[in-house]
Amino acid sequence: MTAAEISRLAGVTRATVSNWRRRHPDFPQPSGGTEASPSYDRRQVEAWLDARGRLPARSARDELRVGLREPTQCDVEAVALFAAHVAGFGKKERDKIAALGDDELLGLLSQAASSTGPVERSHADVPAALLRSAANVIREEGPLAVFDVLEEHSEAPTGVRGLHATPPVLAEMMADLAVTGGPRVRSVLDPACGGGRLLAAAAARLEPGAGVHGQEYRAVTAALARTRIADESPGPPADVRTGDSLRDDAFRDLRVDAVVCNPPYGDRDWGHDDLAFDTRWAYGVPPRSEPELAWIQHAMAHLNAGGLAVLLLPPATASRSSGRRIRAELLRHGAVRAVIALPPGLAVPYHIGLHVWIFRRPEAERPGQDLVLLMDAADEAVATEGRSAGRSEASDGSGLHETILSTWKAFTTSTEFSEVPGTARAMAPIDLLDELVDLSPARHVRSAALITPDAALRHVTELTERLKTDVADLAEASRIGPWAAAGETGRTWRSATVADLARGGALAVHRGERAPTAGVPLTADVADRRVLRARDLVDGIPAGGDPGELQPAAPVVIEEGDVLLTQIVGPQGAATRVAGEDDAGCLLGSGVFLLRPDPERLDPWFLAGFVSAPDNVSQATTGTSTHQLVATRLRVPLLPPEEQTAYGLAFRRIHELRVSARNAAERAEETAELLANTLCGGALLPHGIEPS
Repeated sequence: MTAAEISRLAGVTRATVSNWRRRHPDFPQPSGGTEASPSYDRRQVEAWLDARGRLPARSARDELRVGLREPTQCDVEAVALFAAHVAGFGKKERDKIAALGDDELLGLLSQAASSTGPVERSHADVPAALLRSAANVIREEGPLAVFDVLEEHSEAPTGVRGLHATPPVLAEMMADLAVTGGPRVRSVLDPACGGGRLLAAAAARLEPGAGVHGQEYRAVTAALARTRIADESPGPPADVRTGDSLRDDAFRDLRVDAVVCNPPYGDRDWGHDDLAFDTRWAYGVPPRSEPELAWIQHAMAHLNAGGLAVLLLPPATASRSSGRRIRAELLRHGAVRAVIALPPGLAVPYHIGLHVWIFRRPEAERPGQDLVLLMDAADEAVATEGRSAGRSEASDGSGLHETILSTWKAFTTSTEFSEVPGTARAMAPIDLLDELVDLSPARHVRSAALITPDAALRHVTELTERLKTDVADLAEASRIGPWAAAGETGRTWRSATVADLARGGALAVHRGERAPTAGVPLTADVADRRVLRARDLVDGIPAGGDPGELQPAAPVVIEEGDVLLTQIVGPQGAATRVAGEDDAGCLLGSGVFLLRPDPERLDPWFLAGFVSAPDNVSQATTGTSTHQLVATRLRVPLLPPEEQTAYGLAFRRIHELRVSARNAAERAEETAELLANTLCGGALLPHGIEPS
């Protein structure tokens, strides 16, 4: 076992394992590996952990990891194909699969392999026990959990050829843009679908029976895409094929109503030499250094007339001189509908703000006469302090999704779009066809906001007074304690998992989910309630979701004292809070866990404090690129009620300190920005300068 595998087994961080090695002389000695990356005998490690009460019961996921200790690529692909095939079954059918005989399991694998087309590798030698381990994981945690384990054996590390998963925030937003402002969408394609998150988001917005198509050049990742779509968007199976879309288009004759795509960026080896005379290049042959222009034209070639394509692209695509001619042709033919600049930190690469481009396949060959929407949303606040929000994948940037979607709706539904100063502007293509053809939104929409000196002074005075109040609240919240040292070695305690506590009736566990079929009318008792979304938890704001849009499945009504956690874990952990008066009566949104403690047995603030502890969250988290919390694995100390109350009070004061600090920091930033802008804009004068 490696140190990383020991940390997963014990449910601790790798730093804790390193600490054990240094502090405990009886910790097992390395049995292999290298000095920089030693490996250990599994039986010795398990015995050492068991002697200290640190060895959890082996889960189905652990059994699958053991089966994949030294896998061949064929083994990994076989498990992926098997999981994708089983994902299309109903839950009752899934639960029975682990009990099948060896021949029946191998028969299912054969069906899975044949359903994806010609199979290059034989799977006859794949052990049935490996498939049974995968079936047990599917039964306990669902088919996507299998891919969390397979990701540890990925044939292509993250980042190869500029490949990165699309964060949920962008997937949801791009899917909404694709089905808004164009003809009715009955079919969708993602030609670089990766793990299928963007394609699944689009599929969830289509009517039952819609065509869902995707292509991905890595076999295991293509299987993940099929699994995700089957798991998140029940309906006809998605047609996801394996192969390189640019070099070997698996859907050469397919035309769809919408295309969504987050293509590989910076991939110079996209096939320029082989594809110089390809018929897809209707707007010009893409230069070798412009793979994004190849993906744009590939997407356009698969659209029905009037269909929309929504692509996530690097900002240089809008301005590089090598792409000027093709950008000009796209404008002249009316193919560009919008370019939207996003804030940095939403997706890889985190240090730059990406652009969302929206294209439309012209319904007739004519000069472009429709306006182009240019929107600069780069200054929109991003939740979890800028870039961290993108990595956490837990928020959409404090309303960024709604801001962009509402602007796009206004642009597509009105013949006269009202300009939003400094943010959004509609321009005629002819006005963009200059010597640069630079479509960067900031170049066209940035303008100084006009504010009178009196209004500026009044606004600054109001903000300064609010800042003083927030700072006073922070000073009061910082008066916490006193504290006492817990002895020389620190306190330890017996603990139980949330699953064990739920079985014993000490609490109930709920997870917010979205209804598999959109458009189902809501009952009167929930139609007017707000939905608490994951981003509301991350931002620390009241519930702001609309049940009509979010379509919660089996609505769960939040009660005061419930403990709420985000399912997606960011660098700051899982966003957590205890439901108060404002939350009571709201509906539980998708991606949020709810723990409802029995008040006679568990203090809610005590529970919230311990389940959100970093080490606790770490040991209950799965996945390597997207970290997802398995709430039932969280551990809770078994303490008497009076001690729970003491810990709960401490955690509540810590929460109040965090809230006060955040409010003061946000107000200070807002005040400083306004002061700087009004000074630079000439509305205010610094001390010592008299008005002229």
